[in-house]
Amino acid sequence: MFKHEKQLLRDVKIDAPNPNYATLLQEQLGGPQGELKVALQYLSQSFRIKDVAIKDLFLDIAAEELSHMEMVATTVNLLNGHDLDAMNATVGNVEAHVLTGLTPMLSNASGQLWTAAYVNETGDLAADLLSNIAAEQRAKVVYEYLYRQINDKGVKDTIDFLLNREEAHNALFRQAFNKIQDTGSLKDFGVTEDSRLYFDLSTPGKYFDLNNPEAPSFENNNGANNGA
Repeated sequence: MFKHEKQLLRDVKIDAPNPNYATLLQEQLGGPQGELKVALQYLSQSFRIKDVAIKDLFLDIAAEELSHMEMVATTVNLLNGHDLDAMNATVGNVEAHVLTGLTPMLSNASGQLWTAAYVNETGDLAADLLSNIAAEQRAKVVYEYLYRQINDKGVKDTIDFLLNREEAHNALFRQAFNKIQDTGSLKDFGVTEDSRLYFDLSTPGKYFDLNNPEAPSFENNNGANNGA
């Protein structure tokens, strides 16, 4: 059972309408890393979970993600303003001016419609938890990109709240993953010596001449490990 409460999870405000930025924010409404995707992913994954506590965790976070979706949609509404102006709309926002009357669409920033193909579910709790951890991290990164491209204090406050909630979900999923060690695919496979081998296929490489090479440790070396 789901229940709708009229108040938002957290009030949203903007300093001024900004239809172009509304288009960018659509990414977190109907994009592959967006709020609808994760809400439905966690909900659909929960259907066969037998661990009551983890099932509740999935459903609680799914419900919160729907609340996040509501916040994003409300912010997009405010940023779109009240005036239809397709002649000055950006690529991803044209349909809002000619089809939906500025109602936020279930599409990404390029105008591509949301699809259930974004949702990942395997029936294996370990695999699904790892997928969810990655989903939360990707969502946080998108919010960080969005945060850097707006000076509107009201919008930035909303995004700051949302990206920090993604971090909270990430931590909760990690705790759940630690709880299920030696179950499912963590128990049935990956238990032979083959699962502990590292193949150094870089030639020449630091470990090239070793008979039994070990995986390299990615230590901080003047920012070399930050993807730059």
